[in-house]
Amino acid sequence: MAGFRLLVGLGNPGNEYSNTRHNAGAEWIEALAQQSQCLLRMEKKFSGLFGKVHIAGEECYLLIPTTYMNLSGTAVQAVCKFYKISPEEVLVVHDELDIPPGSAKLKKGGGHGGHNGLKDIISKLSNNREFARLRIGIGHPGHASQVANYVLKKAAPDDYSKIEQTINESLRYVEDIVAGNLNPVMNKLHSFKA
Repeated sequence: MAGFRLLVGLGNPGNEYSNTRHNAGAEWIEALAQQSQCLLRMEKKFSGLFGKVHIAGEECYLLIPTTYMNLSGTAVQAVCKFYKISPEEVLVVHDELDIPPGSAKLKKGGGHGGHNGLKDIISKLSNNREFARLRIGIGHPGHASQVANYVLKKAAPDDYSKIEQTINESLRYVEDIVAGNLNPVMNKLHSFKA
């Protein structure tokens, strides 16, 4: 299977959103940039923080859209168009309500599951759903009416620590992920519990 050329971490810009549950994807990209000694710079034409890294011998682009979550697709579409990247070569890292904190799941393609960032990316990529997703568990507040408030709040210290551990654990497999060796990573990651 072919690998990934664009790794995208979803979140909301601004200090008031840093360390909130909804920013788990953006934190993953920040951690990867730090690990790869890559400086993410604001790139106006891509509506986001952008950088280039070499992983597993491949040049990859890192992106954190700064458009607010609901418009994440604008940034993804701009990078894909500029570098001629197909949706199949994109990995989107995002927070996932249906997975408890301390767990993560990797999957290829699928729907948006009500996630507004994914919804916008799918629509901006001409309804192509074939990009991969790394879903970082943040847990569910228990009722749909509480979701908006819940994702925009900082996680409790115990949950936050589990989310951080999950980010660090999944970054251990970044070379395999980028190379497209998803099955062995799924086996290891899906059994991990922080």
